[in-house]
Amino acid sequence: MASELDIFVGNTTLIDEDVYRLWLDGYSVSDAVALRVRSGILEQTGATAAVLQSDTMDHYRTFQMLERLLHAPPKLLHQLIFQIPPSRQALLIERYYAFDEAFVREVLGKKLSKGTKKDLDDISTKTGITLKSCRRQFDNFKRVFKVVEEMRGSLVDNIQQHFLLSDRLARDYAAIVFFANNRFETGKKKLQYLSFGDFAFCAELMIQNWTLGAVGEAPTDPDPQADDMDMDLDKEFLQDLKELKVLVADKDLLDLHKSLVCTALRGKLGVFSEMEANFKNLSRGLVNVAAKLTHNKDVRDLFVDLVEKVSCPARCPLIPILACPWAVPVLDVTSDPQFVEPCRSDHWPLNDVRLFLNQYSASVHSLDGFRHQALWDRYMGTLRGCLLRLCHD
Repeated sequence: MASELDIFVGNTTLIDEDVYRLWLDGYSVSDAVALRVRSGILEQTGATAAVLQSDTMDHYRTFQMLERLLHAPPKLLHQLIFQIPPSRQALLIERYYAFDEAFVREVLGKKLSKGTKKDLDDISTKTGITLKSCRRQFDNFKRVFKVVEEMRGSLVDNIQQHFLLSDRLARDYAAIVFFANNRFETGKKKLQYLSFGDFAFCAELMIQNWTLGAVGEAPTDPDPQADDMDMDLDKEFLQDLKELKVLVADKDLLDLHKSLVCTALRGKLGVFSEMEANFKNLSRGLVNVAAKLTHNKDVRDLFVDLVEKVSCPARCPLIPILACPWAVPVLDVTSDPQFVEPCRSDHWPLNDVRLFLNQYSASVHSLDGFRHQALWDRYMGTLRGCLLRLCHD
């Protein structure tokens, strides 16, 4: 008795997204099988436990063979061993380089070295992320850092070119690389309310405005030992920021600046009287942040200086330099910035913070005696954006 059998032969590598996720999350084969059984896959497919075990092991072997190619994503595109459609290749790369926010917050700003890697056991325990997944994510951060650290040009473009990541993920990695390179402090207790997204937002502003790449033109004969365009802060710019102290050191400029801001905000600011009474202290705080950035330690402590001493019940959106108007500090423009005690009374609404910062920044352009307008815009545009981003519970 004749029978017909249709056979299709192909060599496309099959990728099960659910199993890939389990592999990326660091689960062993046995744990992955248990999780798949729990999901009800045996009932859905009619397969046996033995078949599920074999299927999971087969996928894991494939992923392990692909991993060396994922370390250098362009190789995945040009290899001929695994026939994987372009859309699947993009998925494999994007998910391999994705990271857990809980993990990145633990290592953000730290040196991507063996010393930090030794702490991954503790980080795994603290975050509940498997050690294997922590190691993958850390190695990805370090790998990207090593590839782009000596490159000139746009940090985001370099990451996209060499790792084929989406624009959003490339920007996130640019922030991670930027923080690791400049060693910004992010682990203090008072900074724990800030998310990776908050820091990434500020990193993007600083890359756009405070780095050598922000100047717009690279040297015609670049020195291979020179600072990287988008990774290193512009040291000349940081030194020049000391010139901004004239805004608070010159009494006439300070009084005129106050008059311009108060005239523009009268009737628009709910906390106008408090702002008017404390304008000089507020201005000194903002300008003194700039003056401190000539020292590496103070650059690293930038976010600590902006946030650390705020502990209001609903987190005062004014951060220390715009904190409780009833606490009057003594600020000497010749000293390091000292911020007011934690705000324990009423605090400014976020919209009032925004109105004040916008007008405070813009009014400087009407000061005839002030000669550093471009420097001011480069500094204050970024600081204003960061302050507003940090204002949340």
